[in-house]
Amino acid sequence: MAPAVEQFVLRWGDLGGQWGVNRSVAQIHALLYLAERPITAEDIADALGMARSNVSNSIRELLGWKLIRRVPVLGDRRDHYEAETDLWQMATRIAQGRKQREIDPAVAALRHVVDAAEDDPRVSRVARDRLRAMQGFVATLDDWYDQMLAVPPNKIMALIKLGSRVVNLLSFGRGKKGADKDGKD
Repeated sequence: MAPAVEQFVLRWGDLGGQWGVNRSVAQIHALLYLAERPITAEDIADALGMARSNVSNSIRELLGWKLIRRVPVLGDRRDHYEAETDLWQMATRIAQGRKQREIDPAVAALRHVVDAAEDDPRVSRVARDRLRAMQGFVATLDDWYDQMLAVPPNKIMALIKLGSRVVNLLSFGRGKKGADKDGKD
């Protein structure tokens, strides 16, 4: 393995740990992402010095996230794997998976708690108001995420490249810079 590839695999594994992803999963993803051709699980285990069972479990997780796929190789009955290399597809799939695992349960839990609080006289008005505010905030983020999935990647990239200039676009047509429609900042 070339030193730069090895460094990427190691660093991606470290970053995976910081993102809450198993180091082995992240390292296998990195190896497959840089691979020029599909690789077998045995070759992955050899290249990374991992136990075959660890590789199998990690592959299963990556398949679940749809970050890699099985591909047939003519003349070889073993399973071969390749990574998704489209960066927008990777980011979208990761975001979708995180939303399903983190945001959707939060939305459901907050809905349940707010409903329970509304009917419970022991819950103070302040607590109910704060729960509703949190529910509204999380619901807004959830709606925003769904909207962003519908925006084509090239438009998202243009928006990202605008950076903080987006704020100026939002102020367009308001008259005095930074003032709201009532003239207040």
